[in-house]
Amino acid sequence: MLDVPAQNGPLIDRLTDKAAEVIRSGRYILGPEVTAFEREVADYVGAEHAVGVSSGTDALMVALMALGIGPGHEVITTPFTFFATAGCIARVGATPIFVDIRPDTFNIDVEQVAAAVTNRTRAILPVHLFGQACDMEALSAVANKHGLPIIEDAAQAIGTKSPLGPVGSLGAYGCFSFFPSKNLGGFGDGGLVTTQDATLADKARVMRAHGSSPKYYHSVVGGNFRIDALQAALLRVKLPELEGWTSRRRENASRYDAAFRASGLDDSLLRPPARRFDGHIYNQYVLRTSRRDELQSHLQAAKIATAIYYPVPLHRQECFAHLGYGEGSLPASEKASREVLALPIFAGLGEARQKRVIDAVIGFLRQ
Repeated sequence: MLDVPAQNGPLIDRLTDKAAEVIRSGRYILGPEVTAFEREVADYVGAEHAVGVSSGTDALMVALMALGIGPGHEVITTPFTFFATAGCIARVGATPIFVDIRPDTFNIDVEQVAAAVTNRTRAILPVHLFGQACDMEALSAVANKHGLPIIEDAAQAIGTKSPLGPVGSLGAYGCFSFFPSKNLGGFGDGGLVTTQDATLADKARVMRAHGSSPKYYHSVVGGNFRIDALQAALLRVKLPELEGWTSRRRENASRYDAAFRASGLDDSLLRPPARRFDGHIYNQYVLRTSRRDELQSHLQAAKIATAIYYPVPLHRQECFAHLGYGEGSLPASEKASREVLALPIFAGLGEARQKRVIDAVIGFLRQ
């Protein structure tokens, strides 16, 4: 699904030089590399402020904690996402309120968000899934009507554009991940919180350092959510390459789209992902097929990697059973979980390998 060594290979001399520079400096926790990275990536995503943190999960935790969300509060979110989105809501003591997705984009259905707001709602937490922007214009209208902050889960969406602007710059907070499989992948865990508001940025910085400001004085309880200087330094080497990698992902997606639409296969057998807005960065290329499990087995036998994002929607996970979402309660998410299959899309895939994937998919589904 992703050839990390091949991506890093052309940068290896710069990466090792930068790593050695950090090691020689003795500055391993925060410091100048983190400050420089925060400024550079803030500029890239169109945010005034960026706060480096220890993971994408911890970015969500910092945002929720900084907004004072906790027991007795509700946060509206999607069930069709990585677990951390809802897991962090539960970890701060709040209740995730799941609303269904749009079947075309897999992103949260804004009309259902509006219907789910109660007097206990304290935030809306959409996910820009697979690198495609949610409808932030409509979501912002709902949030503004009720005076609610939006926390953007942009873990899969660094560089994604929406009609309102770059994601991660449009809500109270944006939350990014630098997990190695992301478009901008680090060398371990790492994350980022972005905001346009200086006060919210200061709150995030306090939260990432055990709630201390100044050091050893704690007005709130935070956590150890700091990004390592080494991760920040290495990500600085990779950041200038990101636009090129994203461009090649988009080229790969366009080739998939063209081939699958030209195949003549019925939508129930093969449906490429919808592009509702320009600016999709394709962290994943996820098609839908009613023969998902058979197709995955066929591709596995042909030594073609695939992945299922996500086999069980969050409202049907055992740990959230107490919330009372029965089978069929969020049908679009449940149907998607039975039909989605992600194909290789990484920048270094190459046309020859991609053609082999295309031929294998279409050939099997035509049988």
